[in-house]
Amino acid sequence: MATHYQILIIGGGTAGVMTAAQLLKIKKSRKIAIIEPADTHYYQPAWTLVGAGTYDYEKTGKPMAEVMPDGAKWIKDKATAFDPENNSVSTASSGKITYDYLIVAPGLAYDFSLVPGLGNAIDKGVVCSNYTDPKHTWDVIKNFKGGTALFTQPTTPIKCGGAPQKIMYLAESHWAKSETRSKTNIVFATAGSVIFGVKEIAKTLMEVVDRKDINLRFGYQLKKVDGANKIAWYSYAEHEKEINHKSIKIEKDGDLTGVHYDMLHTAPPSVSPEFVRKSTLVNDAGWLDVDKNTMQHNKYANIFGLGDVAGLPTAKTGAAIRKQVPVAVDNLELLIKHDKIGSKSYNGYSSCPLVTDYGKMVLAEFDYDNNFTPDPKLKSLFISDSSKEHWRLWMLKKYGLPYLYWNKMLKGKDV
Repeated sequence: MATHYQILIIGGGTAGVMTAAQLLKIKKSRKIAIIEPADTHYYQPAWTLVGAGTYDYEKTGKPMAEVMPDGAKWIKDKATAFDPENNSVSTASSGKITYDYLIVAPGLAYDFSLVPGLGNAIDKGVVCSNYTDPKHTWDVIKNFKGGTALFTQPTTPIKCGGAPQKIMYLAESHWAKSETRSKTNIVFATAGSVIFGVKEIAKTLMEVVDRKDINLRFGYQLKKVDGANKIAWYSYAEHEKEINHKSIKIEKDGDLTGVHYDMLHTAPPSVSPEFVRKSTLVNDAGWLDVDKNTMQHNKYANIFGLGDVAGLPTAKTGAAIRKQVPVAVDNLELLIKHDKIGSKSYNGYSSCPLVTDYGKMVLAEFDYDNNFTPDPKLKSLFISDSSKEHWRLWMLKKYGLPYLYWNKMLKGKDV
Protein backbone atom coordinates (compact mmCIF):
# COMPACT_ATOMS: atom_id res chain seq x y z
CA MET A 1 0.00 0.00 0.00
CA ALA A 2 1.49 3.34 -1.06
CA THR A 3 2.05 6.08 1.51
CA HIS A 4 -0.20 9.08 0.79
CA TYR A 5 0.41 12.81 1.31
CA GLN A 6 -1.79 15.77 0.58
CA ILE A 7 1.19 17.63 -0.87
CA LEU A 8 4.29 15.84 -2.11
CA ILE A 9 7.40 17.86 -2.97
CA ILE A 10 10.30 16.47 -4.99
CA GLY A 11 13.54 18.24 -4.07
CA GLY A 12 15.00 19.61 -0.85
CA GLY A 13 16.80 22.51 -2.50
CA THR A 14 15.82 26.18 -2.31
CA ALA A 15 12.50 25.75 -4.13
CA GLY A 16 11.31 22.63 -2.29
CA VAL A 17 12.18 23.80 1.23
CA MET A 18 10.86 27.32 0.70
CA THR A 19 7.56 26.06 -0.74
CA ALA A 20 7.02 23.59 2.13
CA ALA A 21 7.80 26.30 4.70
CA GLN A 22 5.30 28.73 3.16
CA LEU A 23 2.57 26.10 2.85
CA LEU A 24 3.02 25.06 6.51
CA LYS A 25 2.90 28.70 7.61
CA ILE A 26 -0.59 28.93 6.13
CA LYS A 27 -1.76 25.64 7.66
CA LYS A 28 0.39 23.76 10.18
CA SER A 29 -1.58 20.49 10.14
CA ARG A 30 -0.98 19.71 6.48
CA LYS A 31 0.40 16.33 5.47
CA ILE A 32 3.45 17.39 3.43
CA ALA A 33 6.49 15.33 2.47
CA ILE A 34 9.75 16.24 0.73
CA ILE A 35 11.67 13.60 -1.24
CA GLU A 36 15.40 14.45 -1.11
CA PRO A 37 18.36 12.04 -1.11
CA ALA A 38 21.14 14.47 -0.09
CA ASP A 39 22.48 14.82 3.49
CA THR A 40 23.65 18.41 3.00
CA HIS A 41 21.87 21.52 1.76
CA TYR A 42 24.24 23.99 0.08
CA TYR A 43 23.99 27.72 -0.43
CA GLN A 44 25.55 27.56 -3.87
CA PRO A 45 25.63 31.31 -4.70
CA ALA A 46 28.59 31.61 -2.28
CA TRP A 47 30.61 29.10 -4.33
CA THR A 48 31.77 31.95 -6.61
CA LEU A 49 33.42 33.52 -3.56
CA VAL A 50 34.83 30.14 -2.42
CA GLY A 51 36.45 29.74 -5.85
CA ALA A 52 38.09 33.15 -5.38
CA GLY A 53 39.44 32.33 -1.90
CA THR A 54 37.20 34.80 -0.08
CA TYR A 55 34.53 32.55 1.53
CA ASP A 56 34.77 29.39 3.64
CA TYR A 57 33.34 26.36 1.79
CA GLU A 58 32.28 24.76 5.08
CA LYS A 59 29.97 27.71 5.73
CA THR A 60 28.05 27.09 2.50
CA GLY A 61 26.45 23.85 3.71
CA LYS A 62 24.09 22.80 6.50
CA PRO A 63 22.75 19.36 7.38
CA MET A 64 19.54 18.73 5.38
CA ALA A 65 17.75 17.79 8.61
CA GLU A 66 18.34 21.33 9.93
CA VAL A 67 16.71 23.09 6.98
CA MET A 68 13.67 20.81 6.65
CA PRO A 69 10.62 22.82 7.82
CA ASP A 70 8.92 21.69 11.05
CA GLY A 71 5.88 19.66 10.08
CA ALA A 72 7.25 18.35 6.75
CA LYS A 73 8.19 14.69 6.52
CA TRP A 74 11.64 14.18 4.98
CA ILE A 75 11.74 11.08 2.78
CA LYS A 76 15.49 10.50 2.32
CA ASP A 77 15.23 8.83 -1.05
CA LYS A 78 15.42 9.45 -4.79
CA ALA A 79 12.36 9.94 -6.97
CA THR A 80 12.72 7.64 -9.98
CA ALA A 81 9.50 7.91 -12.04
CA PHE A 82 6.14 9.67 -12.31
CA ASP A 83 2.67 8.23 -12.83
CA PRO A 84 0.63 11.45 -13.05
CA GLU A 85 -2.52 9.64 -14.20
CA ASN A 86 -2.57 7.83 -10.84
CA ASN A 87 -1.10 10.67 -8.73
CA SER A 88 1.91 8.58 -7.83
CA VAL A 89 5.70 8.91 -7.70
CA SER A 90 8.09 5.94 -7.61
CA THR A 91 11.20 6.06 -5.43
CA ALA A 92 14.47 4.09 -5.31
CA SER A 93 13.79 2.39 -1.97
CA SER A 94 10.52 3.65 -0.41
CA GLY A 95 8.18 2.23 -3.04
CA LYS A 96 5.38 4.32 -4.51
CA ILE A 97 4.15 7.50 -2.84
CA THR A 98 0.78 8.98 -3.76
CA TYR A 99 -0.37 12.57 -3.50
CA ASP A 100 -3.26 14.96 -4.02
CA TYR A 101 -0.91 17.70 -5.22
CA LEU A 102 2.66 17.45 -6.48
CA ILE A 103 5.41 20.07 -6.55
CA VAL A 104 8.35 19.16 -8.80
CA ALA A 105 11.54 21.01 -7.81
CA PRO A 106 14.53 18.63 -8.04
CA GLY A 107 16.86 21.19 -9.65
CA LEU A 108 18.97 20.26 -12.64
CA ALA A 109 21.55 17.60 -13.46
CA TYR A 110 24.89 17.65 -15.26
CA ASP A 111 25.34 15.71 -18.50
CA PHE A 112 29.02 15.61 -19.42
CA SER A 113 28.30 13.51 -22.52
CA LEU A 114 27.19 16.77 -24.20
CA VAL A 115 30.82 18.01 -24.16
CA PRO A 116 32.95 14.90 -24.76
CA GLY A 117 36.19 14.87 -22.74
CA LEU A 118 35.02 17.41 -20.17
CA GLY A 119 33.83 14.80 -17.67
CA ASN A 120 37.28 13.21 -17.55
CA ALA A 121 39.10 16.53 -17.24
CA ILE A 122 36.94 18.50 -14.81
CA ASP A 123 38.09 19.09 -11.22
CA LYS A 124 41.54 17.69 -12.02
CA GLY A 125 44.76 19.49 -12.84
CA VAL A 126 44.15 22.90 -14.43
CA VAL A 127 40.48 22.32 -15.31
CA CYS A 128 38.05 23.64 -12.73
CA SER A 129 34.44 24.60 -12.13
CA ASN A 130 32.84 26.56 -9.31
CA TYR A 131 29.69 24.55 -10.01
CA THR A 132 31.25 21.22 -9.02
CA ASP A 133 34.29 21.89 -6.81
CA PRO A 134 34.94 25.55 -5.92
CA LYS A 135 37.83 24.60 -3.61
CA HIS A 136 39.65 23.13 -6.60
CA THR A 137 38.96 26.36 -8.55
CA TRP A 138 40.75 28.36 -5.85
CA ASP A 139 43.70 25.94 -5.94
CA VAL A 140 43.96 26.40 -9.73
CA ILE A 141 43.71 30.22 -9.54
CA LYS A 142 46.22 30.69 -6.74
CA ASN A 143 48.75 28.26 -8.28
CA PHE A 144 48.45 29.68 -11.81
CA LYS A 145 51.72 31.14 -13.08
CA GLY A 146 50.68 32.58 -16.45
CA GLY A 147 49.72 31.59 -19.98
CA THR A 148 46.20 31.41 -21.44
CA ALA A 149 43.43 31.44 -18.82
CA LEU A 150 40.30 30.30 -20.65
CA PHE A 151 36.87 30.92 -19.12
CA THR A 152 33.97 29.39 -21.00
CA GLN A 153 30.54 27.77 -20.75
CA PRO A 154 28.44 25.17 -22.56
CA THR A 155 25.52 26.00 -24.86
CA THR A 156 22.91 24.46 -22.52
CA PRO A 157 20.98 26.50 -19.94
CA ILE A 158 23.04 26.68 -16.72
CA LYS A 159 22.55 27.81 -13.14
CA CYS A 160 23.16 31.55 -12.88
CA GLY A 161 24.25 32.45 -16.41
CA GLY A 162 26.63 35.12 -15.09
CA ALA A 163 28.67 32.80 -12.89
CA PRO A 164 31.24 31.75 -15.55
CA GLN A 165 32.35 35.38 -15.90
CA LYS A 166 32.22 36.38 -12.21
CA ILE A 167 35.07 34.03 -11.32
CA MET A 168 37.05 35.39 -14.28
CA TYR A 169 36.87 38.96 -12.93
CA LEU A 170 37.94 37.80 -9.46
CA ALA A 171 40.77 35.65 -10.85
CA GLU A 172 42.07 38.66 -12.81
CA SER A 173 42.03 40.76 -9.62
CA HIS A 174 43.95 38.07 -7.74
CA TRP A 175 46.60 37.73 -10.48
CA ALA A 176 46.93 41.52 -10.76
CA LYS A 177 48.45 41.55 -7.26
CA SER A 178 51.51 39.67 -8.56
CA GLU A 179 53.67 39.14 -11.64
CA THR A 180 51.17 36.58 -12.94
CA ARG A 181 48.84 39.07 -14.63
CA SER A 182 51.50 40.45 -16.98
CA LYS A 183 52.21 36.90 -18.17
CA THR A 184 48.54 35.99 -18.72
CA ASN A 185 46.01 36.23 -21.55
CA ILE A 186 42.48 36.01 -20.18
CA VAL A 187 39.96 34.72 -22.73
CA PHE A 188 36.19 34.52 -22.31
CA ALA A 189 34.64 32.30 -25.01
CA THR A 190 30.86 32.19 -25.04
CA ALA A 191 28.20 31.03 -27.51
CA GLY A 192 26.27 34.27 -26.96
CA SER A 193 26.54 37.46 -28.98
CA VAL A 194 26.54 39.83 -25.97
CA ILE A 195 28.22 39.76 -22.54
CA PHE A 196 24.83 39.97 -20.79
CA GLY A 197 21.24 40.14 -22.01
CA VAL A 198 20.25 43.27 -20.08
CA LYS A 199 21.66 46.33 -21.84
CA GLU A 200 22.25 48.49 -18.73
CA ILE A 201 24.29 45.65 -17.18
CA ALA A 202 26.09 44.82 -20.44
CA LYS A 203 27.31 48.42 -20.67
CA THR A 204 28.98 48.20 -17.23
CA LEU A 205 30.42 44.73 -17.90
CA MET A 206 31.98 45.86 -21.18
CA GLU A 207 33.73 48.62 -19.21
CA VAL A 208 34.99 45.96 -16.76
CA VAL A 209 36.20 43.79 -19.66
CA ASP A 210 38.12 46.77 -21.09
CA ARG A 211 39.59 47.73 -17.73
CA LYS A 212 40.78 44.19 -17.12
CA ASP A 213 41.87 43.70 -20.75
CA ILE A 214 39.92 40.48 -21.24
CA ASN A 215 39.70 38.94 -24.72
CA LEU A 216 36.00 38.31 -25.44
CA ARG A 217 35.14 35.77 -28.12
CA PHE A 218 31.43 35.69 -28.99
CA GLY A 219 29.73 32.89 -30.92
CA TYR A 220 32.04 30.17 -29.59
CA GLN A 221 30.09 26.93 -29.00
CA LEU A 222 32.00 24.49 -26.79
CA LYS A 223 32.02 21.07 -28.47
CA LYS A 224 34.66 18.97 -26.70
CA VAL A 225 37.66 19.18 -24.39
CA ASP A 226 41.01 17.46 -24.91
CA GLY A 227 42.32 17.37 -21.34
CA ALA A 228 45.58 15.60 -22.20
CA ASN A 229 46.63 18.27 -24.72
CA LYS A 230 44.85 21.17 -22.95
CA ILE A 231 42.70 22.18 -25.92
CA ALA A 232 39.06 23.30 -25.83
CA TRP A 233 37.35 22.73 -29.20
CA TYR A 234 34.67 25.08 -30.49
CA SER A 235 32.50 25.65 -33.50
CA TYR A 236 31.68 29.23 -34.35
CA ALA A 237 29.92 31.20 -37.03
CA GLU A 238 32.05 33.31 -39.34
CA HIS A 239 30.43 36.52 -38.09
CA GLU A 240 31.98 35.82 -34.69
CA LYS A 241 33.10 38.97 -32.85
CA GLU A 242 36.20 39.58 -30.78
CA ILE A 243 36.89 42.34 -28.28
CA ASN A 244 40.42 43.11 -26.99
CA HIS A 245 41.96 40.66 -29.43
CA LYS A 246 44.83 38.59 -28.06
CA SER A 247 47.11 36.36 -30.04
CA ILE A 248 46.74 32.91 -28.53
CA LYS A 249 47.58 29.42 -29.71
CA ILE A 250 44.76 28.20 -31.97
CA GLU A 251 44.45 25.16 -34.20
CA LYS A 252 41.92 23.83 -36.70
CA ASP A 253 40.34 20.42 -37.10
CA GLY A 254 37.80 20.49 -39.93
CA ASP A 255 35.06 22.92 -38.84
CA LEU A 256 36.33 23.05 -35.26
CA THR A 257 38.66 25.63 -33.72
CA GLY A 258 40.89 24.56 -30.84
CA VAL A 259 41.94 27.02 -28.15
CA HIS A 260 45.01 25.97 -26.15
CA TYR A 261 44.69 26.73 -22.45
CA ASP A 262 46.94 26.73 -19.39
CA MET A 263 43.89 26.79 -17.15
CA LEU A 264 40.20 26.27 -17.96
CA HIS A 265 37.10 27.19 -15.98
CA THR A 266 33.66 26.19 -17.24
CA ALA A 267 30.12 25.45 -16.15
CA PRO A 268 29.02 21.86 -16.75
CA PRO A 269 26.43 21.16 -19.48
CA SER A 270 23.08 21.04 -17.71
CA VAL A 271 19.83 19.14 -18.30
CA SER A 272 16.77 18.23 -16.25
CA PRO A 273 17.23 15.12 -14.05
CA GLU A 274 16.81 11.85 -15.96
CA PHE A 275 13.59 10.76 -14.23
CA VAL A 276 12.03 14.10 -15.25
CA ARG A 277 13.46 14.04 -18.77
CA LYS A 278 12.06 10.55 -19.42
CA SER A 279 8.59 11.41 -18.12
CA THR A 280 5.45 12.79 -19.80
CA LEU A 281 5.89 16.02 -17.82
CA VAL A 282 8.47 17.74 -20.03
CA ASN A 283 8.35 20.12 -22.98
CA ASP A 284 10.18 19.59 -26.28
CA ALA A 285 13.42 20.92 -24.80
CA GLY A 286 13.29 18.36 -21.96
CA TRP A 287 12.44 20.76 -19.11
CA LEU A 288 9.33 20.61 -16.90
CA ASP A 289 6.37 21.91 -18.90
CA VAL A 290 4.81 24.58 -16.69
CA ASP A 291 2.90 27.78 -17.37
CA LYS A 292 5.47 30.57 -17.22
CA ASN A 293 3.20 32.86 -15.19
CA THR A 294 1.30 30.51 -12.83
CA MET A 295 3.92 27.72 -12.34
CA GLN A 296 1.08 25.18 -12.87
CA HIS A 297 1.82 22.22 -15.14
CA ASN A 298 0.39 22.71 -18.63
CA LYS A 299 -1.20 19.25 -18.71
CA TYR A 300 -1.79 18.13 -15.11
CA ALA A 301 -3.65 20.73 -13.02
CA ASN A 302 -2.59 19.26 -9.64
CA ILE A 303 1.14 19.48 -10.47
CA PHE A 304 3.30 22.60 -10.08
CA GLY A 305 6.95 23.03 -10.95
CA LEU A 306 9.52 25.63 -10.03
CA GLY A 307 13.21 26.29 -9.72
CA ASP A 308 15.92 25.13 -12.10
CA VAL A 309 13.92 22.19 -13.51
CA ALA A 310 11.14 24.44 -14.83
CA GLY A 311 11.11 25.21 -18.55
CA LEU A 312 10.94 28.99 -18.17
CA PRO A 313 12.56 31.59 -20.45
CA THR A 314 14.50 33.22 -17.61
CA ALA A 315 17.76 32.67 -15.73
CA LYS A 316 17.91 29.71 -13.31
CA THR A 317 18.73 31.43 -10.00
CA GLY A 318 17.77 31.39 -6.33
CA ALA A 319 16.42 34.90 -6.80
CA ALA A 320 14.00 33.61 -9.44
CA ILE A 321 12.81 30.95 -6.99
CA ARG A 322 12.24 33.65 -4.35
CA LYS A 323 9.58 35.18 -6.64
CA GLN A 324 8.23 31.91 -8.06
CA VAL A 325 7.40 30.27 -4.74
CA PRO A 326 4.76 32.78 -3.48
CA VAL A 327 2.99 32.53 -6.86
CA ALA A 328 2.96 28.71 -6.81
CA VAL A 329 1.86 28.65 -3.14
CA ASP A 330 -0.99 31.11 -3.73
CA ASN A 331 -2.22 29.22 -6.77
CA LEU A 332 -1.99 25.87 -4.98
CA GLU A 333 -3.91 27.25 -1.96
CA LEU A 334 -6.75 28.44 -4.20
CA LEU A 335 -6.74 25.15 -6.09
CA ILE A 336 -7.11 23.20 -2.82
CA LYS A 337 -9.88 25.48 -1.49
CA HIS A 338 -11.79 26.47 -4.63
CA ASP A 339 -10.58 24.12 -7.35
CA LYS A 340 -9.26 27.02 -9.42
CA ILE A 341 -6.10 29.07 -9.42
CA GLY A 342 -5.82 32.79 -8.76
CA SER A 343 -4.48 35.80 -10.59
CA LYS A 344 -1.01 35.91 -9.03
CA SER A 345 1.53 35.88 -11.82
CA TYR A 346 5.29 35.41 -12.06
CA ASN A 347 6.84 37.92 -14.49
CA GLY A 348 10.12 36.07 -15.05
CA TYR A 349 12.02 38.02 -12.38
CA SER A 350 15.54 36.77 -11.89
CA SER A 351 18.68 38.32 -10.58
CA CYS A 352 22.36 37.75 -11.03
CA PRO A 353 24.79 39.34 -8.57
CA LEU A 354 27.76 39.97 -10.87
CA VAL A 355 30.91 40.29 -8.80
CA THR A 356 33.38 42.32 -10.86
CA ASP A 357 36.26 42.63 -8.36
CA TYR A 358 37.07 41.93 -4.72
CA GLY A 359 34.83 44.54 -3.08
CA LYS A 360 32.74 45.44 -6.15
CA MET A 361 29.50 44.12 -7.59
CA VAL A 362 26.75 44.91 -10.07
CA LEU A 363 23.24 43.54 -9.44
CA ALA A 364 21.41 42.46 -12.59
CA GLU A 365 17.68 42.17 -11.91
CA PHE A 366 15.43 41.53 -14.89
CA ASP A 367 12.18 39.98 -16.14
CA TYR A 368 11.09 37.80 -19.09
CA ASP A 369 11.63 40.70 -21.49
CA ASN A 370 15.14 41.47 -20.16
CA ASN A 371 13.90 44.76 -18.71
CA PHE A 372 16.21 46.02 -15.95
CA THR A 373 14.03 45.88 -12.80
CA PRO A 374 16.02 46.96 -9.73
CA ASP A 375 14.50 46.23 -6.31
CA PRO A 376 13.29 49.49 -4.69
CA LYS A 377 14.67 48.16 -1.36
CA LEU A 378 18.21 48.85 -2.66
CA LYS A 379 17.55 52.55 -2.00
CA SER A 380 17.73 51.75 1.74
CA LEU A 381 21.32 50.57 1.13
CA PHE A 382 22.08 53.96 -0.48
CA ILE A 383 22.47 52.33 -3.89
CA SER A 384 20.90 54.56 -6.51
CA ASP A 385 21.97 52.56 -9.58
CA SER A 386 22.64 48.83 -9.17
CA SER A 387 23.79 48.54 -12.79
CA LYS A 388 27.01 50.28 -11.68
CA GLU A 389 29.77 48.67 -9.59
CA HIS A 390 29.35 49.29 -5.87
CA TRP A 391 31.07 48.07 -2.69
CA ARG A 392 27.73 47.99 -0.82
CA LEU A 393 26.49 45.42 -3.34
CA TRP A 394 29.58 43.31 -2.59
CA MET A 395 28.68 43.47 1.11
CA LEU A 396 25.14 42.40 0.23
CA LYS A 397 26.53 39.40 -1.73
CA LYS A 398 29.03 38.31 0.91
CA TYR A 399 27.05 38.93 4.10
CA GLY A 400 23.47 40.07 3.44
CA LEU A 401 22.24 37.45 0.98
CA PRO A 402 23.56 34.36 2.86
CA TYR A 403 21.90 35.67 6.06
CA LEU A 404 18.59 36.27 4.26
CA TYR A 405 18.81 32.84 2.64
CA TRP A 406 19.29 30.75 5.80
CA ASN A 407 17.16 32.85 8.15
CA LYS A 408 14.33 34.14 5.97
CA MET A 409 13.92 32.41 2.60
CA LEU A 410 14.26 28.83 3.82
CA LYS A 411 11.94 29.57 6.73
CA GLY A 412 9.18 30.70 4.36
CA LYS A 413 9.37 34.39 5.23
CA ASP A 414 8.84 37.05 2.58
CA VAL A 415 12.07 38.68 1.42
